[in-house]
Amino acid sequence: MLVKKFPLSPTYKQKLFQFARSFDNVAWLDSQTENQLQEEKHGAEDTLVALGKKSFLQCNAGGAFESLNKYVSDSKWAFGFLSYDLKNEIEEGLSSDNIDGLKFPDLYFFEPEVIVRIKGREVEVSSGNATLHAVLCDEHSWVTTVPVLDNPQKFNVQSRLSKSAYLSKISSVKDHIAKGDVYEMNFCHEFYAENTRVDPFKIHQELVSYSPTPFSSFFKVEDKYIMCASPERFIKKAGSQVVSQPIKGTTKRGATTEEDKLLKLALSNSQKERSENIMIVDLVRNDLSQIAKDGSVKVEELCGVYTFPQVHQLISTVSCEVKEGLSSAELIEKCFPMGSMTGAPKVKAMELIEKHEESKRGVYSGSVGYFSPSGDFDFNVVIRSMLYNATNKYLSFSVGGAITHHSQAEQEYEETLLKAKGMMKVLGCNFSN
Repeated sequence: MLVKKFPLSPTYKQKLFQFARSFDNVAWLDSQTENQLQEEKHGAEDTLVALGKKSFLQCNAGGAFESLNKYVSDSKWAFGFLSYDLKNEIEEGLSSDNIDGLKFPDLYFFEPEVIVRIKGREVEVSSGNATLHAVLCDEHSWVTTVPVLDNPQKFNVQSRLSKSAYLSKISSVKDHIAKGDVYEMNFCHEFYAENTRVDPFKIHQELVSYSPTPFSSFFKVEDKYIMCASPERFIKKAGSQVVSQPIKGTTKRGATTEEDKLLKLALSNSQKERSENIMIVDLVRNDLSQIAKDGSVKVEELCGVYTFPQVHQLISTVSCEVKEGLSSAELIEKCFPMGSMTGAPKVKAMELIEKHEESKRGVYSGSVGYFSPSGDFDFNVVIRSMLYNATNKYLSFSVGGAITHHSQAEQEYEETLLKAKGMMKVLGCNFSN
């Protein structure tokens, strides 16, 4: 393995992203936020890039985690995504039969030819391919011509649910809550555009520029793309410690500094928003207890308020020390899917999600991340994201929120549009329904 470190130039990162266009497999994990979202305690690489593939694993639910366990057991780097629909092999009686315009596999991981790590002002390039290694250490040799679409188009974004249908769905979900079937459920709806040609690299750059977040990711596997500006970490393992940082509780930014402060304070003091977060913290604690040493699960921070360009959000941090005998893939399997995107009780919430939502979630509310050769890993939650199948010319993004007894349907609908704002802005379209 060839390894070289050198200073980060002002142009290296931008040129590297354009150079990545020439690869069929790309994973670009990037921390874009200025508030660093608890990174002082649970740091990540500033930028971690994987290009090319030496090997890969692709499969659908039904033995997928077992296959993943075998694939990452030989101490290699592996980058990939986990679809929400892997739930179907974890819990009996679950299925995914809703509309799927994207046709992504449920699980995909690849072992890269080259890894580029950027931390602070230093770049480290690692590769077993001498030619590729030399090229990536010399940005002046790169050809980074950006293709231009012949006919830039206006995006005709549609919603899978009308507003009236959404409000009716929320009423049905609240009926289940009143009956005691669940006490919180994450309900999502899809926006999509058909027969659409886009430049995913350009879309992603604009998305993270408009919505800088700590767990953004760009993922390409041949004709399928994930453009993700996620503010949320699902799960990370560093040594013997595992940490999860669920998000629940959202409010808009203010038009003035004073209004912004008041909205932030109101979010911090909101009984409804805090109860949403605390319910999921309890669920995460329960998930981690399955993999933790006795007595090691702890809440490091409860309902911290963090600020992003379009929203303020409540974020909690839950950690544990891992008990012996569990592989990295098993640790993730026992906590998957993340509670912030399901509700509680978890299995019943997932049953009702399938019943009431119109679209197959797929990668949305799943996770993108990596395994390192040491068995450590870091995975985000795929939200605030656009998914694109270039062959089908199908572009999709979904938004949602936690529904509880206190939820007001109109307010929940407006919150989903607020969460969609970044994607709508990048696509240059407005949505009225």
